[in-house]
Amino acid sequence: MKPVVSTAVMRRCDAAAIASGVPSRELMRRAGEAVFCSYPWHGRTAIVCGTGNNAGDGYVLAGCLRRAGIPCRLLLLEERFSPDGRFYFEECLRLGIPWSLCTGAPDFSGDAEIADCLFGTGFHGCAEGLTAEVIAAINRAGLPVISVDINSGLNGDSGLGSPAVRSTLTVSVGTYKTGHFLGAAKDTVGSLQNADIGIPVPPEDCCRLTEAGDFHDILQPRRQLSHKGNYGYVGLLGGCAEYAGAAKLANLSCAALRAGCGVATLMVPQSLEASVSPYLLESTLALLPDRDGHMRYDPERLDMLTGRLRALAVGMGWGRSPENQAILAHLLEHYTGSLVIDADGLNALAGLGPDALRPAAGRVLLTPHCKEFERISGYPMEQIQSDPVETAREYAARNGVCLLLKGPCTVVTDGRATYLVNRGCAGMATAGSGDVLSGILAGLLGFSPMSPLTAACGAYINGLAGELAEQESNPISMTASDTVRKIPDSVSRMLHAN
Repeated sequence: MKPVVSTAVMRRCDAAAIASGVPSRELMRRAGEAVFCSYPWHGRTAIVCGTGNNAGDGYVLAGCLRRAGIPCRLLLLEERFSPDGRFYFEECLRLGIPWSLCTGAPDFSGDAEIADCLFGTGFHGCAEGLTAEVIAAINRAGLPVISVDINSGLNGDSGLGSPAVRSTLTVSVGTYKTGHFLGAAKDTVGSLQNADIGIPVPPEDCCRLTEAGDFHDILQPRRQLSHKGNYGYVGLLGGCAEYAGAAKLANLSCAALRAGCGVATLMVPQSLEASVSPYLLESTLALLPDRDGHMRYDPERLDMLTGRLRALAVGMGWGRSPENQAILAHLLEHYTGSLVIDADGLNALAGLGPDALRPAAGRVLLTPHCKEFERISGYPMEQIQSDPVETAREYAARNGVCLLLKGPCTVVTDGRATYLVNRGCAGMATAGSGDVLSGILAGLLGFSPMSPLTAACGAYINGLAGELAEQESNPISMTASDTVRKIPDSVSRMLHAN
C-alpha cells in the first residue's frame, strides 16, 4: 500500500521537516532534481511557471536540464516569485536559460515536451483568464506533458477542477495527495509516480492506496479438506416487479460465487420465481411473500431465511415500497451477520431517519455513490465532492459503519482505517455494475470478517475485473456481465501479485 495524504497534512509535514533543520530551499532543490530524474527529457523543454513554490521546482528543473546539455526555456505567467523560487530563478539567469512572459496562449512549436509548473496542490477554484488560455494551449500542443506535483487546475484534495492540464506523467512530490486519484484525476493524470524528498509523514495521518498484492490475508489458499460451509452461506435480497432484471439478478449471485463464498442464495419476491429461475445455475433461490410485485414484511420468513447466513446484501433492484423500510429496520435490529446495504436499500435507509444505524445488531457496510450518500447522510453534495475522504470518515465514525463511497476512485473507511481503490473504468458506467460489486462484497464476507480492508478487496476485484473486461470489449459496448466473467482473472492476478 502507498500512503496518501490531504494537502493540509502535507503542508504540516513540510513545515515540520523545515523546523527539524531541513531548509525549504533544500526541499525545493530535491523536488526539482527528482522531477528531472523521473523522465527521459530530450529536445527543447518548455517549462511553464506560475508564481509559487511549484514554479520554483520548475526553475530547479531548468537548471538540471541546462547542466545536462538539454535545451530548455522558461515561460512565466508573471514576474513574481516566492523567496526560494527567486533564488533558483536567478540561478537560471546566471546559467543563461532564456525566459519570457506569457501575454497570451504560448506557441509550443519547436518544443519537444512541456513541464507544467503553474500550480501546486494548494490550488483551489477554477483557472481563468490568461491561466486558462495557457492551460488550453498546453493541452492543444500535442506534446508530452510532465506535471510537477499535480496537474495545474486540479484541487489537491478533491481532484476537481476545470480547465486542468492533461499530463503524460505527473510527478507527485513528497507523498501522494488524495487529489491525484479522486474527482477528475483519471481524466487528466496520465502516468503517476511519487518523488520522495525526505519529508516524513506520520502513518496515522495517511489513508492507503491499495495495490493488487495487499489482500493475501483475505484471499488465502484453500485447504483440500474443506467444504462449502467453510466459505459461507450468503444471501442477496432484492428485486421487484418493475426491476425484475432476471439476468441482472443472476449476475449478482454469480458474482458472489466468483468472489469465493460457499453458497449464494438469491432472495426475491415470490412473483419473480418464473422469470429468475431459468437464469440461476449454481445459485439457490429463496422466495419471500409479496404484494403487487414488491416484498411484504414477514418477520418469521425473514428470520428463517437469514438465520444461517454469514453475509446478506440487500437493496439491489428492490424498488420503492414502504415495506422495504420495515424489512430493513428488522434486519438492522435482528440480523447479526455482515449486512451490505446498496441501491434501493440505501433509499429505504434514508427513509428510516438519521438514527437508523445506531442499534444495528451486526456489522454494516454501506455502498453509496455520491448522490445516495447525500440522501443518507444529509451532507450537501458540495461538501461530499470537495472533501470525500474526510466526509466519509466522519460519517462512518459517527454511525459505527463501514462506508464504501463509489466514484472514479473508491473511498473505503470505518472512520479509523481508510483505503483508496483506484481501479475501474468508464465501461463500468452501465446498469448492473453496482449489483456486481454488491455480489462480490457479499461473497467475500461469506468467509472474511467485515472490515474496511475486506470491502476494499471487493472494490479492487470489481474494478480490476471491469478493466480486464473493457480491454476485451470497449467502453461503449461493455455490460455488467462482462465484468462478472472477468472476476476469476481479477482474483488470479491478485493472488499472484507480490
